Amino acid sequence: MSKYYFISDVHLGYGPREEDRQRENRLVRLLDDIIEQGKAGALGGVFIVGDLFDSWFEFSSVIPRRHVRTIAALARIAELAPVEYIMGNHDFGHKDYFQKELSIPVHGTDIVRELNGKRIFIAHGDGKAANDTGYLVLRSVFRNPFLQSLYRMVHPDLGIRFAEWISGRSRLYTDARDVKRGARKPDGLHVFAEKVLERGDAEIVVMGHRHEAKIVTFENGIYINLGDWIRAYTYGVFDESGFRLEKAPS
Repeated sequence: MSKYYFISDVHLGYGPREEDRQRENRLVRLLDDIIEQGKAGALGGVFIVGDLFDSWFEFSSVIPRRHVRTIAALARIAELAPVEYIMGNHDFGHKDYFQKELSIPVHGTDIVRELNGKRIFIAHGDGKAANDTGYLVLRSVFRNPFLQSLYRMVHPDLGIRFAEWISGRSRLYTDARDVKRGARKPDGLHVFAEKVLERGDAEIVVMGHRHEAKIVTFENGIYINLGDWIRAYTYGVFDESGFRLEKAPS
């Protein structure tokens, strides 16, 4: 059986620059380990399950200048095994850079993959909560291809800075909604995952977004939330031993 990695909510670019460098250092060390497994033929693939970057908006000939080590490591992995990227609520400004330059497809929707004999539903998780109607409307605006093409007419220095501001607003919205939700359980992603499993659409559901690492076993399968790299530094691994959460090396 091959080994698959699932990484989400790293939020590169978030917080003070020195903390961000340390976060990227830990990610690059993990990606280097994945590269070695790819060289040994043990790697099945890697899934970026949204919000790798705290904000991302690319222009026709310009991308954000930071985190080139991460981009280079992902390109190296993609030479060895498939890498797929699902957009989150922070890194919505992808165009075609990852696909054309790194051979990494970027998906704006949920995906289902057959891995090691298991059907796995993979989604970032934004828009899955019951009270996310307002966000879904806003997301449709931010991801609109025509509006994004107009936005790319703005100078990149201004455009990327504004994209970072939008990212911050997205975090404020999410935090406010979570405070309103309070201690009520289960959350919307939990309920959504259970419905996917009940319908038989998949045997495993993998999401991020909630920044709450956990594995929940239902009657019809399991739901994994990958956690985050702001506090927990967790990621998912799926191989012959099953699906588990691990912590990135410090």
